[in-house]
This record gives sequence, C-alpha cells and structure tokens, in this order.
Amino acid sequence: MKTVVIGLLGVQLDQPRKSRDRWGTWRPSVGICQQDDLIVDRFELLVERRYTKLAGQVVSDIESVSPETTVHTHTICLSDPWDFEEVYSTLHQFSRDYVFDPDHENYLVHITTGTHVAQICLFLLTESRHIPAKLLQSSPPASGNSSRDRTADVVQGSYQIVDLDLSRYDQLATRFSQEHDEATSILKRGIETKDKSFNALIDRIEKVSLATQAPILMTGPTGAGKTQLAKRIYELKRNRRQIEGPFVEVNCATIRGEQAMSTLFGHTKGAFTGASGARAGLLQSADGGMLFLDEIGELGLDEQAMLLRAIEEKQFMAVGADRPSESNFQLIAGSNRDLVAEVGAGVFREDLLARINLWTFRLPGLAERRADIDPNIDFELQQYTRATGDKVTMNREARKAFLAFANDPATPWKANFRDLNAAITRMATLADGGRIGLSHVREEIERLKANWQSSSVRPSCEEVLRTYLGEEAVENLDRFDRTQLADVIQVCRENKTLSAAGRELFQVSRLAKTRPNDADRLRKYLARFGLGWEDLT
Repeated sequence: MKTVVIGLLGVQLDQPRKSRDRWGTWRPSVGICQQDDLIVDRFELLVERRYTKLAGQVVSDIESVSPETTVHTHTICLSDPWDFEEVYSTLHQFSRDYVFDPDHENYLVHITTGTHVAQICLFLLTESRHIPAKLLQSSPPASGNSSRDRTADVVQGSYQIVDLDLSRYDQLATRFSQEHDEATSILKRGIETKDKSFNALIDRIEKVSLATQAPILMTGPTGAGKTQLAKRIYELKRNRRQIEGPFVEVNCATIRGEQAMSTLFGHTKGAFTGASGARAGLLQSADGGMLFLDEIGELGLDEQAMLLRAIEEKQFMAVGADRPSESNFQLIAGSNRDLVAEVGAGVFREDLLARINLWTFRLPGLAERRADIDPNIDFELQQYTRATGDKVTMNREARKAFLAFANDPATPWKANFRDLNAAITRMATLADGGRIGLSHVREEIERLKANWQSSSVRPSCEEVLRTYLGEEAVENLDRFDRTQLADVIQVCRENKTLSAAGRELFQVSRLAKTRPNDADRLRKYLARFGLGWEDLT
C-alpha cells in the first residue's frame, strides 16, 4: 500500500533561515521525506495562496531528497489563520473534496506545521475519521548536535506515528476500563448486581448520560429506584466535570395548580394573594445543573406547556412576570405511569412526551431482579451501619431463609426496594447483639405477608359507605346507588386530586367531549350524596 502524507506548509518552520544554507536547517515538510524508514509516495501539501513562492521551493527540495515522492499542492484561502471557525471550515471542506482510497493507501496527517489552531483542527478531523489517517508528528534533531554537524542526514530529525484507535494502547485501555467500572459503580451505588439485563441497562445509561445533555425519561414502578439513579447520574456527570450546577428534585405529585406554577417557574412580588416577595422557581435554581421531575405525569397541561418551552428554548415565564427568565439545565423525568396512554387520554401533552422521550429507560421492579436481592441485603446492612453507627450482620441460616422467601415467585415485593429497605431496617433494629437470626427473619416474613395482604383487600361497599355516610344514610340508598357510589369513593381515595379521579372515572365518555371538565362532573355527583372532595381525602 502506498503512503500518503497530508500536511500544511509551515510558514515559519519550512522557511530556511536567511543566514544559513537551507540544508543546514531542520524543515519539517522536507525532513519527513528524508526518513530512511518512511517512504512517502505522495505528499498532499496545503498552501495558503500568499506563500506560493515558499511552497515552490519546498516542493523542489522534497523532489530533490526523495525522487520517489510526488508532491501535490492544494491552495487554501485563510484571511485569519488563527480563526478556529474559518480554519476548521476550510480543512473540513478539503476532507470532503479529497478522494480517499483507504483500501490501497495509508494516510498520515502531519500535525507539526501550521498554526496551533490548524493543528487542532487536523487532529479533530482525523479523530472523527473525516480524514481516515493516523497522526504524524515530526521533531527536530537533538539540540546537542552542532551546526557544522547538521548535514542532510542529521537535519531530517525524527518522527512518530500516532494511531488514534486508543484501544491499541494497553495503559489507556486499562484506564478507560477503570473509569467505566467506576462510573458503573456510581450508578449501581457500589452494589455488585448480578442481573444481566439490569447490568446491560446500567451500561447503556452510563454511555448516554456521559454523551448527551438531552432529557432522559426513567419509567418503572414506584420504589424501583428512579430518584436514587437520577442522583447517581448527576454525581457521575459532576465527577467528569460535565455539570457544575446543583441537583434539584421535586415530586410533581406534591404540587398542584397555582402552587405548581410558582414552585417550578417562580413568581414576582404581588403576582397573587400571599405573594409578599419574589420567588425563584426550581427551574431557575437548577441553572447549570440537573432538574429531576419525578412523577412528571402529575403535572397539569398548563405546567407541561411551560416546561416544554423551558426545555426547547431555555426560557420560561415566572408567574406575574412580563419578561422571560432563562435557565440551562439537564432534565431527568420519572414516571410510574404509561405516558403514551396518558397522551391518548388527553392528560399529557404529546409534544412534551416527544421531547422527553428521546432516551427512555425502564427500571425493573425488585420482583424482576431477584438475582440482585442477595447483594442488596449487604448494601442495606451497610446503609444501616452508616446511619446508626451499629454494625449488624445476618447469620447463615437466617440469610438462607430470607433469600428463599425473597426469591419465591409468589413474593410480590409490592413497594420494591422500599419494602426490602424497611425489612432489613426492622430486622437490624431488633437484632440481639448485632446479629439477625432466624427468629427475626420469620417474624419479618409474617409482617411483610400481612402488609401485602391488607393492602390488596378492598373493603366492601357497605364498609366504605358506612365510613363516610353513616348507617342510616346507607340504608336509604338503593342497591344500585350503593355499588356505584362505593366505587367512586374508592377511586377518589386512590387519587391525589379531584381532576385525576375524574379522569379515571370518566376516561371513556370524556373522549367524546371537546372540553371535558371531569372535576366539576365528579364534584356534582358527590354533592348529590352530601359529600365533598375534602370529606374523602
């Protein structure tokens, strides 16, 4: 294969000193063609138009010392060789116009000549494979040689070829592997997880987190660890100096209506009753950092619209403000809901989902990661020790019994890692002498089973109605009304807002309305029986 060198004419280095014969001075472009062990078949020399005369001399000298080398000059126009945008654009255009033949030619990019800006641009174009080459770095002769010793054999200097495939360098590959392991350890909180699919998921999250500032959406059941993972992603990016601002988090299920607008976007003094002073919202607080919006599906449509603008334009309006505020943050959103279904139901904006759905990762629940229960037991015990200062262990028999129960497919782990954390904390607290025994495990297993069973059993219609209406009122209701009202009350109890309960109850019929008002419809229904939303919540 032929060897082709691509390089810039060195206005300073390739220019012979006036006081000396040009063969007594090291000139990189000429010297690289004088190397005994490097045969240059072709030299593609990039020349600024104003240095055509110097280029002619260099070409003549290369042909003199290396007759086997063919030199092609390429004229480039640079008004300011120190302007990065102009230099990169010019060299990039050369890489697009030049016809490379990597199957038959080896390319070397000479980065010794040209301005520092040009050298950086050539490096970037080579690293990105716009130029399919290795880097060629040449150096002058050792300074110990006297001028009289600098014959044509000496002034050729030396050279080094650098392959940008960093995996070829053992020390670098080892270092990158260590960094990957450290990053993975951060995301997994140092837990040696065994579940293959979860480990693959963490690897992908690590790669995406370090490569982009785009929004990330994390889905999965409550208690799967979305909040903790978001914090770990922030820690990872901060360690790599990709982010400097704070980590700001909010559970959107805890903020409603005007409070949500003020909490997220801030407000001016006097914007509403009680606004005695201006307030910077969470989006402003997250400027330069990361904003984690857990349960993003709980936001109202108005807040969703404002959030979309903040993501796309980095601007938003505080409540009562007449000028937009600015904030540049990375968004991580969490949701245990099916947001695609929420879009279909008209309660989540399709354009917002499209914007935050670029990178979506579903975190599995504990019941889907039973192989990781064992190492998580050790982690929870370590956490207990850090929190209390008391070291607690679990004996072999107790651990075997707990793992048998934990890994049983019939064990639901409804609250996922929250259940496991609570179980280990309770057993550690009750452990005699800092050691969890079989009796503690058996007691905890019965407690967990009882909790899960009670949470899954719904009270009867009669029990629900008597709680809120009283015995006499229930007796005066038709059986039809009893069944319907009891179900409505249950739905209200399971939702955090009147609107959310209305959406669930009228999910089908609301689609036929252009402007559904589920909250008002539900409020009027409850009023027929003398009930209000506050009575049920």
